Amino acid sequence: MKKLTTLLLLLFICAAGSFAQSRGDELMKQAKSALDAKEYVKARYNYLQSYNAFASAKNYPQAAEAGVNVAKLYHRENYYKEAFDILNKVDMIVAQGEAETGKTMPELHYKAANERMNMYVKLKNPVRAKDCLNRMEEYAKSAGGKLAGDLLYSQANYYYTFGQNALGDAAINKLIETYQKEKDYEKADECYRQLIATATRTNNARLVARTYERYNSWTDSIRAITAKDELQAMKAKYDDSLKTIEEKDHSLAVKTGIIVTLGILLCVLAAALVVGFIILMRYIALNRKLKKNIMIANEHNTLKTEFIRNISAQMEPTLATLDQRLPAVQALRNFSSHIQELSDLESSLSEHYEMQDNNVLAFCEKVADDAKGLMKPGATLSVNAPKMSAKFNPEEVEAVLVHLLVNASLNTPADGKITLEFKKRGAHTLQFIVTDTGCGISEEYRDKLFKPFAEVRDLTQGDALGLPICSLKASKMNGSLTLDGDYTHGARFILEVHDK
Repeated sequence: MKKLTTLLLLLFICAAGSFAQSRGDELMKQAKSALDAKEYVKARYNYLQSYNAFASAKNYPQAAEAGVNVAKLYHRENYYKEAFDILNKVDMIVAQGEAETGKTMPELHYKAANERMNMYVKLKNPVRAKDCLNRMEEYAKSAGGKLAGDLLYSQANYYYTFGQNALGDAAINKLIETYQKEKDYEKADECYRQLIATATRTNNARLVARTYERYNSWTDSIRAITAKDELQAMKAKYDDSLKTIEEKDHSLAVKTGIIVTLGILLCVLAAALVVGFIILMRYIALNRKLKKNIMIANEHNTLKTEFIRNISAQMEPTLATLDQRLPAVQALRNFSSHIQELSDLESSLSEHYEMQDNNVLAFCEKVADDAKGLMKPGATLSVNAPKMSAKFNPEEVEAVLVHLLVNASLNTPADGKITLEFKKRGAHTLQFIVTDTGCGISEEYRDKLFKPFAEVRDLTQGDALGLPICSLKASKMNGSLTLDGDYTHGARFILEVHDK
Protein backbone atom coordinates (compact mmCIF):
# COMPACT_ATOMS: atom_id res chain seq x y z
CA MET A 1 0.00 0.00 0.00
CA LYS A 2 2.84 2.37 0.87
CA LYS A 3 4.59 1.56 -2.46
CA LEU A 4 1.38 2.32 -4.36
CA THR A 5 0.94 5.57 -2.49
CA THR A 6 4.54 6.55 -3.20
CA LEU A 7 4.14 5.72 -6.89
CA LEU A 8 0.95 7.76 -7.15
CA LEU A 9 2.63 10.66 -5.35
CA LEU A 10 5.56 10.55 -7.81
CA LEU A 11 3.17 10.48 -10.75
CA PHE A 12 1.29 13.44 -9.30
CA ILE A 13 4.51 15.39 -8.76
CA CYS A 14 5.65 14.68 -12.34
CA ALA A 15 2.28 15.72 -13.74
CA ALA A 16 2.27 18.87 -11.62
CA GLY A 17 5.83 19.69 -12.72
CA SER A 18 4.94 19.21 -16.39
CA PHE A 19 1.84 21.42 -15.99
CA ALA A 20 3.85 24.10 -14.18
CA GLN A 21 6.52 24.07 -16.93
CA SER A 22 3.92 24.49 -19.67
CA ARG A 23 2.18 27.28 -17.78
CA GLY A 24 5.51 29.01 -17.14
CA ASP A 25 6.37 28.93 -20.88
CA GLU A 26 2.99 30.38 -21.79
CA LEU A 27 3.21 33.16 -19.15
CA MET A 28 6.77 34.00 -20.33
CA LYS A 29 5.48 34.47 -23.89
CA GLN A 30 2.65 36.70 -22.66
CA ALA A 31 5.08 38.75 -20.59
CA LYS A 32 7.39 39.36 -23.56
CA SER A 33 4.44 40.35 -25.74
CA ALA A 34 3.24 42.82 -23.10
CA LEU A 35 6.76 44.22 -22.72
CA ASP A 36 7.02 44.77 -26.48
CA ALA A 37 3.67 46.56 -26.30
CA LYS A 38 5.04 48.71 -23.41
CA GLU A 39 2.38 47.34 -21.08
CA TYR A 40 4.84 47.24 -18.17
CA VAL A 41 2.40 46.39 -15.36
CA LYS A 42 0.98 43.45 -17.30
CA ALA A 43 4.43 42.31 -18.29
CA ARG A 44 5.60 42.46 -14.64
CA TYR A 45 2.60 40.45 -13.49
CA ASN A 46 3.13 37.73 -16.16
CA TYR A 47 6.86 37.54 -15.39
CA LEU A 48 6.06 37.11 -11.70
CA GLN A 49 3.55 34.34 -12.41
CA SER A 50 5.99 32.59 -14.78
CA TYR A 51 8.66 32.83 -12.04
CA ASN A 52 6.38 30.99 -9.62
CA ALA A 53 5.51 28.36 -12.26
CA PHE A 54 9.17 27.69 -13.18
CA ALA A 55 10.10 27.53 -9.51
CA SER A 56 7.40 24.88 -8.97
CA ALA A 57 8.72 22.92 -11.98
CA LYS A 58 12.28 23.30 -10.60
CA ASN A 59 13.42 24.91 -13.84
CA TYR A 60 15.95 27.13 -12.11
CA PRO A 61 17.49 28.93 -15.14
CA GLN A 62 14.11 30.09 -16.45
CA ALA A 63 12.90 30.92 -12.92
CA ALA A 64 15.99 33.12 -12.40
CA GLU A 65 15.46 34.85 -15.77
CA ALA A 66 11.81 35.57 -14.99
CA GLY A 67 12.63 36.83 -11.46
CA VAL A 68 15.36 39.19 -12.74
CA ASN A 69 12.92 40.60 -15.33
CA VAL A 70 10.39 41.23 -12.53
CA ALA A 71 13.09 43.11 -10.57
CA LYS A 72 13.95 45.23 -13.63
CA LEU A 73 10.34 46.26 -14.06
CA TYR A 74 10.05 47.12 -10.31
CA HIS A 75 13.31 49.05 -10.64
CA ARG A 76 11.92 50.92 -13.64
CA GLU A 77 9.04 52.23 -11.48
CA ASN A 78 11.33 52.86 -8.49
CA TYR A 79 9.83 50.04 -6.40
CA TYR A 80 13.22 49.19 -4.93
CA LYS A 81 11.98 47.18 -1.94
CA GLU A 82 9.94 44.85 -4.13
CA ALA A 83 12.86 44.58 -6.58
CA PHE A 84 15.35 43.61 -3.86
CA ASP A 85 12.86 41.12 -2.41
CA ILE A 86 12.39 39.26 -5.72
CA LEU A 87 16.17 39.22 -6.30
CA ASN A 88 16.64 37.66 -2.86
CA LYS A 89 14.11 35.00 -3.84
CA VAL A 90 16.04 34.40 -7.06
CA ASP A 91 19.26 33.81 -5.09
CA MET A 92 17.39 31.44 -2.78
CA ILE A 93 15.84 29.42 -5.63
CA VAL A 94 19.21 29.20 -7.38
CA ALA A 95 20.87 28.05 -4.15
CA GLN A 96 18.13 25.43 -3.82
CA GLY A 97 18.87 24.22 -7.36
CA GLU A 98 22.60 24.01 -6.62
CA ALA A 99 21.90 21.94 -3.52
CA GLU A 100 19.61 19.53 -5.40
CA THR A 101 21.81 19.10 -8.50
CA GLY A 102 25.22 19.37 -6.83
CA LYS A 103 26.30 21.84 -9.55
CA THR A 104 27.12 25.54 -9.20
CA MET A 105 25.13 28.11 -11.22
CA PRO A 106 27.30 31.24 -11.25
CA GLU A 107 25.59 32.70 -14.34
CA LEU A 108 22.23 32.88 -12.51
CA HIS A 109 23.76 34.50 -9.41
CA TYR A 110 25.55 36.96 -11.71
CA LYS A 111 22.27 38.13 -13.26
CA ALA A 112 20.76 38.88 -9.84
CA ALA A 113 23.93 40.64 -8.61
CA ASN A 114 24.08 42.71 -11.81
CA GLU A 115 20.55 44.00 -11.36
CA ARG A 116 21.29 44.84 -7.70
CA MET A 117 24.38 46.81 -8.78
CA ASN A 118 22.32 48.76 -11.35
CA MET A 119 19.82 49.72 -8.62
CA TYR A 120 22.59 50.81 -6.20
CA VAL A 121 24.19 52.81 -9.00
CA LYS A 122 20.90 54.61 -9.53
CA LEU A 123 20.55 55.12 -5.77
CA LYS A 124 24.11 56.61 -5.72
CA ASN A 125 25.28 54.04 -3.18
CA PRO A 126 28.91 53.29 -4.23
CA VAL A 127 29.69 50.95 -1.32
CA ARG A 128 26.78 48.58 -1.91
CA ALA A 129 27.24 48.88 -5.69
CA LYS A 130 30.95 47.97 -5.30
CA ASP A 131 30.04 45.00 -3.14
CA CYS A 132 27.69 43.75 -5.87
CA LEU A 133 30.40 44.33 -8.51
CA ASN A 134 32.91 42.28 -6.51
CA ARG A 135 30.47 39.40 -6.31
CA MET A 136 29.84 39.72 -10.06
CA GLU A 137 33.59 39.40 -10.66
CA GLU A 138 33.67 36.20 -8.58
CA TYR A 139 30.68 34.75 -10.43
CA ALA A 140 32.19 35.67 -13.81
CA LYS A 141 35.46 33.97 -12.86
CA SER A 142 33.57 30.82 -11.86
CA ALA A 143 31.68 30.86 -15.17
CA GLY A 144 34.97 30.50 -17.05
CA GLY A 145 35.01 33.64 -19.19
CA LYS A 146 31.45 33.45 -20.51
CA LEU A 147 30.48 36.72 -18.77
CA ALA A 148 33.72 38.68 -19.41
CA GLY A 149 32.15 41.13 -21.87
CA ASP A 150 29.13 41.92 -19.73
CA LEU A 151 31.37 42.30 -16.66
CA LEU A 152 33.57 44.89 -18.41
CA TYR A 153 30.47 46.85 -19.38
CA SER A 154 29.17 46.77 -15.77
CA GLN A 155 32.59 47.83 -14.45
CA ALA A 156 32.67 50.78 -16.86
CA ASN A 157 29.16 51.79 -15.78
CA TYR A 158 30.15 51.68 -12.12
CA TYR A 159 33.46 53.54 -12.51
CA TYR A 160 32.05 56.30 -14.73
CA THR A 161 29.04 56.78 -12.41
CA PHE A 162 31.19 57.29 -9.36
CA GLY A 163 33.83 59.46 -10.99
CA GLN A 164 36.55 56.85 -11.50
CA ASN A 165 36.95 57.77 -15.15
CA ALA A 166 40.42 56.23 -15.62
CA LEU A 167 39.18 52.84 -14.45
CA GLY A 168 36.04 53.31 -16.53
CA ASP A 169 38.11 54.11 -19.58
CA ALA A 170 40.27 51.03 -18.98
CA ALA A 171 37.22 48.78 -18.72
CA ILE A 172 35.43 50.22 -21.74
CA ASN A 173 38.66 50.23 -23.81
CA LYS A 174 39.25 46.58 -23.02
CA LEU A 175 35.69 45.75 -23.97
CA ILE A 176 35.83 47.75 -27.21
CA GLU A 177 39.23 46.24 -28.10
CA THR A 178 37.77 42.78 -27.63
CA TYR A 179 34.95 43.57 -30.04
CA GLN A 180 37.32 45.24 -32.49
CA LYS A 181 39.66 42.22 -32.54
CA GLU A 182 36.66 40.12 -33.38
CA LYS A 183 35.62 42.85 -35.89
CA ASP A 184 32.21 42.85 -34.24
CA TYR A 185 31.66 46.59 -34.59
CA GLU A 186 27.92 46.28 -34.04
CA LYS A 187 28.43 44.98 -30.51
CA ALA A 188 30.94 47.75 -29.76
CA ASP A 189 28.47 50.34 -31.04
CA GLU A 190 25.69 48.73 -28.97
CA CYS A 191 27.96 48.83 -25.91
CA TYR A 192 28.45 52.60 -26.27
CA ARG A 193 24.73 53.15 -26.80
CA GLN A 194 23.78 51.11 -23.74
CA LEU A 195 26.32 53.03 -21.66
CA ILE A 196 24.82 56.33 -22.85
CA ALA A 197 21.30 55.07 -22.13
CA THR A 198 22.33 53.96 -18.62
CA ALA A 199 23.97 57.33 -17.91
CA THR A 200 20.89 59.15 -19.21
CA ARG A 201 18.57 56.96 -17.13
CA THR A 202 20.61 57.67 -13.98
CA ASN A 203 20.84 61.41 -14.75
CA ASN A 204 24.66 61.15 -14.90
CA ALA A 205 25.40 64.11 -17.17
CA ARG A 206 29.14 63.75 -16.79
CA LEU A 207 29.05 60.12 -17.91
CA VAL A 208 26.77 61.04 -20.82
CA ALA A 209 29.17 63.75 -22.03
CA ARG A 210 32.27 61.59 -21.63
CA THR A 211 30.67 58.59 -23.31
CA TYR A 212 29.43 60.73 -26.23
CA GLU A 213 32.92 62.11 -26.69
CA ARG A 214 34.47 58.66 -26.70
CA TYR A 215 31.68 57.30 -28.91
CA ASN A 216 32.21 60.02 -31.55
CA SER A 217 35.97 59.41 -31.52
CA TRP A 218 35.46 55.66 -31.75
CA THR A 219 32.93 56.11 -34.59
CA ASP A 220 35.47 58.12 -36.60
CA SER A 221 38.19 55.51 -36.05
CA ILE A 222 35.80 52.68 -36.93
CA ARG A 223 34.83 54.49 -40.11
CA ALA A 224 38.51 54.69 -41.03
CA ILE A 225 39.06 51.04 -40.10
CA THR A 226 35.93 50.02 -41.97
CA ALA A 227 37.00 52.04 -45.00
CA LYS A 228 40.45 50.43 -44.80
CA ASP A 229 38.90 46.98 -44.45
CA GLU A 230 36.60 47.68 -47.36
CA LEU A 231 39.57 48.95 -49.38
CA GLN A 232 41.54 45.85 -48.51
CA ALA A 233 38.55 43.68 -49.35
CA MET A 234 38.17 45.49 -52.68
CA LYS A 235 41.90 45.15 -53.32
CA ALA A 236 41.76 41.44 -52.46
CA LYS A 237 38.76 41.08 -54.73
CA TYR A 238 40.62 42.96 -57.47
CA ASP A 239 43.68 40.75 -56.98
CA ASP A 240 41.46 37.66 -57.11
CA SER A 241 39.90 39.00 -60.30
CA LEU A 242 43.34 39.57 -61.83
CA LYS A 243 44.40 36.07 -60.76
CA THR A 244 41.22 34.62 -62.23
CA ILE A 245 41.78 36.53 -65.49
CA GLU A 246 45.40 35.34 -65.57
CA GLU A 247 44.34 31.75 -64.95
CA LYS A 248 41.69 32.02 -67.64
CA ASP A 249 44.21 33.56 -70.05
CA HIS A 250 46.62 30.71 -69.28
CA SER A 251 43.84 28.17 -69.67
CA LEU A 252 42.79 29.81 -72.93
CA ALA A 253 46.40 29.76 -74.17
CA VAL A 254 46.73 26.09 -73.24
CA LYS A 255 43.45 25.27 -74.94
CA THR A 256 44.50 27.28 -77.99
CA GLY A 257 47.78 25.39 -78.08
CA ILE A 258 45.94 22.09 -77.78
CA ILE A 259 43.55 23.10 -80.57
CA VAL A 260 46.44 24.19 -82.81
CA THR A 261 48.33 20.97 -82.04
CA LEU A 262 45.23 18.90 -82.75
CA GLY A 263 44.71 20.85 -85.97
CA ILE A 264 48.29 20.14 -87.05
CA LEU A 265 47.91 16.48 -86.10
CA LEU A 266 44.66 16.30 -88.05
CA CYS A 267 46.35 17.87 -91.07
CA VAL A 268 49.26 15.43 -90.77
CA LEU A 269 46.82 12.56 -90.34
CA ALA A 270 44.80 13.73 -93.32
CA ALA A 271 47.98 14.00 -95.41
CA ALA A 272 49.07 10.56 -94.20
CA LEU A 273 45.65 9.17 -95.12
CA VAL A 274 45.89 10.75 -98.57
CA VAL A 275 49.41 9.36 -99.08
CA GLY A 276 48.31 5.99 -97.69
CA PHE A 277 45.30 6.01 -100.00
CA ILE A 278 47.51 6.80 -103.00
CA ILE A 279 49.96 4.04 -102.00
CA LEU A 280 47.07 1.64 -101.50
CA MET A 281 45.63 2.50 -104.89
CA ARG A 282 49.04 2.01 -106.51
CA TYR A 283 49.46 -1.26 -104.63
CA ILE A 284 46.04 -2.41 -105.79
CA ALA A 285 46.85 -1.37 -109.33
CA LEU A 286 50.24 -3.12 -109.20
CA ASN A 287 48.65 -6.16 -107.57
CA ARG A 288 46.06 -6.31 -110.31
CA LYS A 289 48.80 -5.93 -112.89
CA LEU A 290 50.85 -8.63 -111.16
CA LYS A 291 47.86 -10.96 -111.02
CA LYS A 292 47.24 -10.29 -114.66
CA ASN A 293 50.89 -11.00 -115.47
CA ILE A 294 50.78 -14.21 -113.42
CA MET A 295 47.61 -15.28 -115.19
CA ILE A 296 49.25 -14.54 -118.53
CA ALA A 297 52.41 -16.40 -117.48
CA ASN A 298 50.37 -19.39 -116.26
CA GLU A 299 48.39 -19.31 -119.44
CA HIS A 300 51.58 -19.14 -121.51
CA ASN A 301 53.13 -21.90 -119.42
CA THR A 302 50.06 -24.05 -119.99
CA LEU A 303 50.20 -23.30 -123.70
CA LYS A 304 53.94 -24.05 -123.72
CA THR A 305 53.40 -27.36 -121.95
CA GLU A 306 50.60 -28.23 -124.30
CA PHE A 307 52.76 -27.20 -127.26
CA ILE A 308 55.68 -29.37 -126.08
CA ARG A 309 53.30 -32.27 -125.50
CA ASN A 310 51.88 -31.84 -128.99
CA ILE A 311 55.38 -31.73 -130.49
CA SER A 312 56.27 -34.94 -128.65
CA ALA A 313 53.11 -36.61 -129.94
CA GLN A 314 53.75 -35.38 -133.47
CA MET A 315 57.31 -36.77 -133.37
CA GLU A 316 56.15 -40.34 -132.73
CA PRO A 317 54.93 -41.12 -136.27
CA THR A 318 58.13 -39.74 -137.76
CA LEU A 319 60.34 -41.63 -135.30
CA ALA A 320 58.46 -44.84 -136.08
CA THR A 321 59.62 -44.65 -139.71
CA LEU A 322 63.30 -44.45 -138.72
CA ASP A 323 65.71 -47.24 -137.88
CA GLN A 324 65.19 -47.88 -134.21
CA ARG A 325 68.69 -49.27 -133.81
CA LEU A 326 70.28 -45.91 -134.44
CA PRO A 327 71.46 -44.16 -131.20
CA ALA A 328 70.05 -40.82 -132.37
CA VAL A 329 66.63 -42.33 -132.97
CA GLN A 330 66.66 -43.98 -129.55
CA ALA A 331 67.75 -40.67 -127.98
CA LEU A 332 64.95 -38.77 -129.70
CA ARG A 333 62.41 -41.40 -128.62
CA ASN A 334 63.62 -41.22 -125.01
CA PHE A 335 63.58 -37.42 -125.17
CA SER A 336 59.99 -37.44 -126.50
CA SER A 337 58.93 -39.82 -123.75
CA HIS A 338 60.61 -37.73 -121.05
CA ILE A 339 58.96 -34.55 -122.36
CA GLN A 340 55.58 -36.22 -122.26
CA GLU A 341 56.15 -37.47 -118.71
CA LEU A 342 57.49 -34.09 -117.54
CA SER A 343 54.41 -32.31 -118.93
CA ASP A 344 52.05 -34.78 -117.30
CA LEU A 345 53.77 -34.35 -113.91
CA GLU A 346 53.71 -30.54 -114.10
CA SER A 347 50.01 -30.49 -114.86
CA SER A 348 49.17 -32.86 -111.98
CA LEU A 349 51.40 -31.62 -109.14
CA SER A 350 48.41 -31.01 -106.85
CA GLU A 351 47.39 -34.66 -107.14
CA HIS A 352 49.49 -36.68 -104.68
CA TYR A 353 50.31 -40.36 -105.07
CA GLU A 354 48.49 -42.87 -102.90
CA MET A 355 50.45 -44.31 -99.97
CA GLN A 356 50.51 -47.89 -98.63
CA ASP A 357 52.38 -49.88 -95.98
CA ASN A 358 55.60 -51.58 -97.14
CA ASN A 359 58.35 -53.71 -95.62
CA VAL A 360 61.31 -51.36 -95.88
CA LEU A 361 64.10 -53.93 -95.97
CA ALA A 362 62.39 -56.14 -98.55
CA PHE A 363 61.52 -53.08 -100.64
CA CYS A 364 65.09 -51.75 -100.67
CA GLU A 365 66.54 -55.17 -101.54
CA LYS A 366 64.06 -55.47 -104.46
CA VAL A 367 65.06 -51.99 -105.72
CA ALA A 368 68.75 -52.96 -105.55
CA ASP A 369 68.07 -56.18 -107.48
CA ASP A 370 66.05 -54.34 -110.15
CA ALA A 371 68.73 -51.62 -110.51
CA LYS A 372 71.68 -54.07 -110.87
CA GLY A 373 70.52 -55.11 -114.31
CA LEU A 374 70.66 -51.48 -115.50
CA MET A 375 73.79 -50.36 -113.71
CA LYS A 376 77.32 -50.25 -115.14
CA PRO A 377 79.17 -53.27 -113.76
CA GLY A 378 82.06 -52.89 -111.37
CA ALA A 379 80.88 -50.80 -108.41
CA THR A 380 79.67 -52.51 -105.24
CA LEU A 381 76.00 -51.90 -104.29
CA SER A 382 74.98 -52.42 -100.67
CA VAL A 383 71.67 -51.94 -98.81
CA ASN A 384 71.38 -50.52 -95.29
CA ALA A 385 67.74 -50.58 -94.19
CA PRO A 386 65.92 -51.69 -91.03
CA LYS A 387 63.38 -54.45 -90.91
CA MET A 388 60.29 -52.29 -90.34
CA SER A 389 57.10 -51.12 -91.96
CA ALA A 390 56.67 -47.67 -93.52
CA LYS A 391 54.00 -45.96 -95.57
CA PHE A 392 54.88 -44.72 -99.11
CA ASN A 393 54.10 -45.31 -102.80
CA PRO A 394 56.37 -48.25 -103.81
CA GLU A 395 56.15 -47.83 -107.61
CA GLU A 396 57.13 -44.15 -107.70
CA VAL A 397 59.76 -44.43 -104.97
CA GLU A 398 61.32 -47.38 -106.81
CA ALA A 399 61.38 -45.43 -110.10
CA VAL A 400 63.24 -42.53 -108.45
CA LEU A 401 65.69 -44.79 -106.58
CA VAL A 402 66.49 -46.90 -109.68
CA HIS A 403 67.25 -43.72 -111.62
CA LEU A 404 69.53 -42.48 -108.83
CA LEU A 405 71.34 -45.84 -108.60
CA VAL A 406 71.87 -46.06 -112.35
CA ASN A 407 73.26 -42.45 -112.38
CA ALA A 408 75.55 -43.36 -109.45
CA SER A 409 76.93 -46.36 -111.32
CA LEU A 410 77.73 -44.17 -114.34
CA ASN A 411 79.82 -41.79 -112.21
CA THR A 412 81.49 -44.34 -109.92
CA PRO A 413 84.74 -46.18 -110.79
CA ALA A 414 84.99 -50.01 -110.90
CA ASP A 415 86.28 -50.24 -107.34
CA GLY A 416 83.75 -47.70 -105.99
CA LYS A 417 80.88 -48.22 -103.59
CA ILE A 418 77.18 -47.38 -103.92
CA THR A 419 74.89 -47.51 -100.89
CA LEU A 420 71.08 -47.42 -100.58
CA GLU A 421 70.00 -46.43 -97.05
CA PHE A 422 66.69 -45.81 -95.27
CA LYS A 423 66.23 -43.53 -92.25
CA LYS A 424 63.14 -42.48 -90.31
CA ARG A 425 63.55 -38.82 -89.38
CA GLY A 426 60.23 -38.25 -87.62
CA ALA A 427 56.78 -39.63 -86.99
CA HIS A 428 55.79 -39.01 -90.63
CA THR A 429 59.15 -38.27 -92.33
CA LEU A 430 61.05 -40.97 -94.29
CA GLN A 431 64.38 -40.67 -96.12
CA PHE A 432 65.85 -42.87 -98.87
CA ILE A 433 69.54 -42.01 -99.35
CA VAL A 434 71.68 -42.99 -102.36
CA THR A 435 75.42 -42.44 -101.82
CA ASP A 436 78.34 -43.13 -104.17
CA THR A 437 82.12 -42.68 -104.07
CA GLY A 438 82.34 -41.36 -107.59
CA CYS A 439 83.60 -38.12 -109.06
CA GLY A 440 80.80 -36.04 -107.50
CA ILE A 441 79.02 -33.04 -109.05
CA SER A 442 80.78 -29.77 -109.72
CA GLU A 443 79.49 -26.51 -108.26
CA GLU A 444 78.49 -25.08 -111.65
CA TYR A 445 76.07 -27.92 -112.33
CA ARG A 446 74.47 -28.23 -108.88
CA ASP A 447 71.97 -25.40 -109.43
CA LYS A 448 70.91 -26.94 -112.79
CA LEU A 449 70.38 -30.53 -111.60
CA PHE A 450 66.60 -30.32 -111.05
CA LYS A 451 65.81 -27.72 -113.76
CA PRO A 452 64.66 -29.03 -117.16
CA PHE A 453 66.14 -27.58 -120.35
CA ALA A 454 68.81 -25.73 -118.39
CA GLU A 455 71.40 -26.33 -121.16
CA VAL A 456 71.72 -27.51 -124.76
CA ARG A 457 72.93 -31.10 -124.81
CA ASP A 458 73.75 -33.90 -127.22
CA LEU A 459 70.70 -36.12 -126.75
CA THR A 460 72.75 -39.23 -127.39
CA GLN A 461 74.58 -38.33 -124.13
CA GLY A 462 71.28 -37.98 -122.24
CA ASP A 463 68.63 -35.28 -122.09
CA ALA A 464 69.17 -34.36 -118.39
CA LEU A 465 65.41 -34.64 -117.71
CA GLY A 466 65.68 -37.62 -115.37
CA LEU A 467 66.41 -35.68 -112.18
CA PRO A 468 63.75 -32.97 -112.88
CA ILE A 469 61.21 -35.78 -113.40
CA CYS A 470 62.32 -37.48 -110.17
CA SER A 471 62.03 -34.12 -108.31
CA LEU A 472 58.43 -33.65 -109.56
CA LYS A 473 57.58 -37.20 -108.44
CA ALA A 474 59.01 -36.42 -104.98
CA SER A 475 56.75 -33.34 -104.82
CA LYS A 476 53.72 -35.48 -105.65
CA MET A 477 54.73 -37.69 -102.67
CA ASN A 478 54.53 -34.59 -100.42
CA GLY A 479 58.35 -34.67 -100.20
CA SER A 480 61.52 -33.52 -101.96
CA LEU A 481 64.66 -34.69 -103.77
CA THR A 482 67.87 -32.87 -102.82
CA LEU A 483 71.64 -33.16 -103.23
CA ASP A 484 73.62 -33.25 -99.96
CA GLY A 485 76.03 -30.34 -100.38
CA ASP A 486 78.06 -31.32 -97.30
CA TYR A 487 79.07 -34.72 -98.71
CA THR A 488 82.46 -34.46 -100.53
CA HIS A 489 83.51 -38.08 -101.25
CA GLY A 490 81.22 -38.43 -104.24
CA ALA A 491 77.52 -37.65 -104.54
CA ARG A 492 74.65 -38.18 -102.12
CA PHE A 493 70.99 -37.76 -103.05
CA ILE A 494 68.25 -37.70 -100.42
CA LEU A 495 64.65 -38.58 -101.28
CA GLU A 496 62.42 -37.38 -98.45
CA VAL A 497 58.82 -38.61 -98.28
CA HIS A 498 56.04 -37.56 -95.89
CA ASP A 499 53.30 -40.11 -95.33
CA LYS A 500 50.80 -37.40 -94.32
